[in-house]
Amino acid sequence: MSFTNLRKYFNVILVQKLIVAALLISILSSFLAITLKHITEYLEHSFLVKATKQNFLMFVFPLVGLFVIYFMRQYLFKRKENKGIKEIFDATKSKNKSLPLYKVPSHFINGLFTVAFGGSTGIEVSTVVSTAAIGAATHKKENQFRNYKTELICAGITAGITILFSSPIAGILFSMEVIAKKKNKVFFLTNGIAVLVTYSLLLILEEEPLFSLIIKSWNYYAIPYFILLGILAGYNSVLLTKMVLFFKKQFGEIENDFHKILIGSLIIGTLLFIFPQLYGDGYHAMKSLFVLNNPTFNFSFVATFFGILILKPIITSATLASGGDGGVFAPSLFIGAFLGLLLATFLNTVFNVNVIPINFMILGMAAVLSASLHAPYTSLFLVCGMINDYTLFFPILMVCFVAKYTSKFVYPYTVYTYSATVVK
Repeated sequence: MSFTNLRKYFNVILVQKLIVAALLISILSSFLAITLKHITEYLEHSFLVKATKQNFLMFVFPLVGLFVIYFMRQYLFKRKENKGIKEIFDATKSKNKSLPLYKVPSHFINGLFTVAFGGSTGIEVSTVVSTAAIGAATHKKENQFRNYKTELICAGITAGITILFSSPIAGILFSMEVIAKKKNKVFFLTNGIAVLVTYSLLLILEEEPLFSLIIKSWNYYAIPYFILLGILAGYNSVLLTKMVLFFKKQFGEIENDFHKILIGSLIIGTLLFIFPQLYGDGYHAMKSLFVLNNPTFNFSFVATFFGILILKPIITSATLASGGDGGVFAPSLFIGAFLGLLLATFLNTVFNVNVIPINFMILGMAAVLSASLHAPYTSLFLVCGMINDYTLFFPILMVCFVAKYTSKFVYPYTVYTYSATVVK
């Protein structure tokens, strides 16, 4: 056999192995994501109902959740903290570093306990790191995969994001925009398989979109107001980013882990007592917003919305700094929905411009997420997938770019790209 034929033969074998690996990663990651999603939804709803009936539980649940996470980290997960998406960046940028397999149960369990017990974040980052660890473990099992660690890690992430938001395009775009930041044939092969597997699973299980909405239209005269929303979203994302970094720095100076948990749970409990809407990932509160029909712009409305917009970054930061697992996905969507409705109600009441509130909520969700991740295309398809509607495609795309570049102008880092060694 000639050298050329031999090389072709080994290339065929490599491709076959990559296909099998991608299939395995996609199936395992899909079932992990869908399991975490539904268990968290059930427990979060159950605990929230209990806590709203007996308010003292708003203080008890976060304390219990953070203590359970702490003890599991100490005795089950090698006493190592979860660093979120930064762990993935470290693994993809280094030939020597990888994601150990224990990261799968670690992030799964910690994400579940954080959100179900009231921690004001989401399971998105927990899902991303868990599924990335599945890809990394598969990469280490075969010597021929040594050059394709990033592609296999991204296959798991693509599957996880697709399941969470019912959007295959958002899944692959997140892997491309945020994690890999590169494109090659192997990336599209492995991640294309992940998209096909997860989308097929979504169809088989008849998974419903997170929000069931009907978007009728949008008006061209509202474009200047969309741009204003994008600018405000950029500033709000910077507030969230800086708050998370500030809290992590301050809590990092507390040597006693029990003190961190006690202080963090006290902050969380107090803010949940004031605004139960801040409990967990906040999707329950967002769903209640979508059924509001032209709310009245009065003192109570303004005070509630301003309070939530100011306190959400604080409670999210306290959750993460005191040991909770998660990131800024769900908080960004939450802030965006409240910001959008506040702006639309203000414009309609004060200036009588007759904009459509539900459109502003959806645009706000995408805009703040885009600004927080610096990923406009991911945010566009992710939000469209969440509502299963593409009517607002072009307005969302516009506000995503406005928000991203506003946030980059004000502060060039995200919580995932910031390094303590970088001078602000």
